[in-house]
Amino acid sequence: MNEVFDASMLAAQLPGTWTVAASNFPRWLDGKRHNPEFSYDTVEGKELMLRDTVRYATTDGTPKTIVGTDRLRGDEFVWRGHGVLKILASRWQVAGANEAFTIAVIRFSRSRLSPAGIDVLVRKDAPVTSVRSEVAHATEQFGLTAEEFASLTWLF
Repeated sequence: MNEVFDASMLAAQLPGTWTVAASNFPRWLDGKRHNPEFSYDTVEGKELMLRDTVRYATTDGTPKTIVGTDRLRGDEFVWRGHGVLKILASRWQVAGANEAFTIAVIRFSRSRLSPAGIDVLVRKDAPVTSVRSEVAHATEQFGLTAEEFASLTWLF
């Protein structure tokens, strides 16, 4: 990871809704899930905790939602699902972001059910016009190697 973001910066910058602009994660690339977006809301407490809502549409347009909680542990978040997904956990971190924090790269570790991966997120409704170009010209700032950037599939 290029830069370690502290809890106060993450608490200030992550809340809101983000769309997935690019990914190398099979869940977003298998053709079964479309228009993924993540919403983060802070949860009051002594440690940084986020409510994490992932929304996407199936091939036939049916909306789906996955809800979980992210707790900051060191420089990474530990996600736990809610409801029947409570038994699932994964780890992820913010690998980098642009100065305005309208584009962020998250890196997630391999879990029991999914491989490691990278998502390039764009804050929903942010005035960002050339995400691919911005990330390509500042891969180090976004915590990416050239090989990782080349592995991404751009969704828009």
